[in-house]
Amino acid sequence: MLDLITGAALTVTVTAANRTARADRATTTQEAILKAAERLYAEHGVFAVSNRQVSEAAGQGNNAAVGYHFGTKTDLVRAIEHKHRGPIECLREQMVADTGDSASLRDWVSCLVQPLTDHLAALGNPTWYARFAAQVMTDPAYHNIVVRDALSSPSLVQVIEGMNNCLPELPAEVRAERNIMARNLLMHSCADRERAMAQGGNVPRASWQGAASGLIDAIVGLWMAPVTQESDLI
Repeated sequence: MLDLITGAALTVTVTAANRTARADRATTTQEAILKAAERLYAEHGVFAVSNRQVSEAAGQGNNAAVGYHFGTKTDLVRAIEHKHRGPIECLREQMVADTGDSASLRDWVSCLVQPLTDHLAALGNPTWYARFAAQVMTDPAYHNIVVRDALSSPSLVQVIEGMNNCLPELPAEVRAERNIMARNLLMHSCADRERAMAQGGNVPRASWQGAASGLIDAIVGLWMAPVTQESDLI
């Protein structure tokens, strides 16, 4: 009887160990696919890269690995975005908490810019996330998905509300227009800097912290710019 019990316990232990090993291999494979896809999408655009190319770049002999682990290309794009959104969201939540009920536009713009630039700084060099995000934002197949997912962030909604409260006289249509301008300025400026750094080129600022300061200045200026009435254009 003791031998039977010991044998059963050993079987359970071996089975659990095998399951753990398989889970570890799956996690390693998923991470390799995420890294490969992020790099390829950043450098070539999402549309131009096939799941087969991603699998090959990730060192997977099975060309169906992307579909097996993530599903569709849209699911893979979302997975890359979520991978970075977590740490960015944590940084933004802390900044929003520190900002409180500030009436300073610069404080709220800082909450928009710095979580991204601090995250990029923490990743080291080279990085691909800024270029990946810029590629996705200009791809009509994925733009709305990413924007919709981003706006599900409570802290980002607070930042937008904080900026709006600082600009009560700004017409709604101008507010919407400048929101798009500010988003493009942030994402494409970070992507250009990331690309230059990866290629060993010159960048205007020595650090991501310095780049953040310049971006905050520019975005505050964009929001504070005078509004030309259409009647003045006639």
